[in-house]
Formats: sequence, structure tokens, C-alpha cells
Amino acid sequence: MERKVILYIAASIDGYIATPDDNLDFLSTVEQEGEDYGYSEFVKTVDTVIVGRKTYDKVLNMGYDFPHADKESYIITRTPKPPIGNIQFYIGSLSELLTKLKNQPGKNIFIDGGAEIVNLLMKDNLIDQFCISVIPVFLGEGIRLFNDGRPPLSLKFIKSQSFASGLVQTWYEKQ
Repeated sequence: MERKVILYIAASIDGYIATPDDNLDFLSTVEQEGEDYGYSEFVKTVDTVIVGRKTYDKVLNMGYDFPHADKESYIITRTPKPPIGNIQFYIGSLSELLTKLKNQPGKNIFIDGGAEIVNLLMKDNLIDQFCISVIPVFLGEGIRLFNDGRPPLSLKFIKSQSFASGLVQTWYEKQ
């Protein structure tokens, strides 16, 4: 089975993944005890995680350990750093990294953000599947999930699910 590159991310109704000051508090509006919106099942399908350095730093600054330290993880950065366990700080071409990873045996590859990484991958048409959880809030401004300047991309609908919290999760794949 071919490895897929999967973007699994949440955004506001108006397409922002954070406020202008990188605040993610709007995500808590859909927190419900015992509900993880399929996340635990999803992470069982991946063994590799790609995340931008700003997102990585944000998680650590929030007082959490990096949640994917048990997987092969690549932090995309411009500053070389030595690896920490399974975490590699990668300064090379993102396109070359994804091509190399897709040609290796393994499970799927999880794109965990942030916006810069997503938009670089979109420009090179490197995302195979999209799982976008829409949070029922308008932020009005902030960090956009998808920027202008990317090529057109037609998608095939896979499935969607709505939840009591108002979150709607939709899956698409490249045609």
C-alpha cells in the first residue's frame, strides 16, 4: 500500500488556524469529555509526522511534550539542530523529503501544520488527503490555513461527519 501524505488540521469557519497572535483558544470551544473526533484512530494509521518549527515551538511553549515523539518526526526549520530521539530538525527541501519518505515502506505521513508548511506542500501538490475539522467560530483575522498563489486542485469527497459540538470534519483526496 502506498503511503499517503495527509493533512489533518482544524480551522475556523472563515479558514484561520490561529488568531494573529498565534492563539489557539478557539479550539477549546469544541472540547468535550471523551470526544477526540477520530484523532486517536487517525494517528494509528501514521508513523511519520511533519511539522513546522513554529508549530513545534508553540506546543512546547504551551507546556506540553511533543505529542508525536514516538513516531519518526521531522521539524521543518531553517536552523540546524541535533536530533532528539525520533525528532529530526530538517533544513533541506520539503519536496525531496516527502518524495523520499513516500518511497519508503511504512504507514501514512501526517502533516500537523503549520500554515507555512501546508502552503509549501500545496504549491508542490504534495498532499494526498485532507481532513479538515471546521470549528464553529468566525475569527475574522489570523493565520490562514490556505494562502493565495497555489495551483488549482480538484478533490474527491471521501466522507464527512458532524458532531454535537458543532464541529464538522470533512475528508477529501486528490483526484
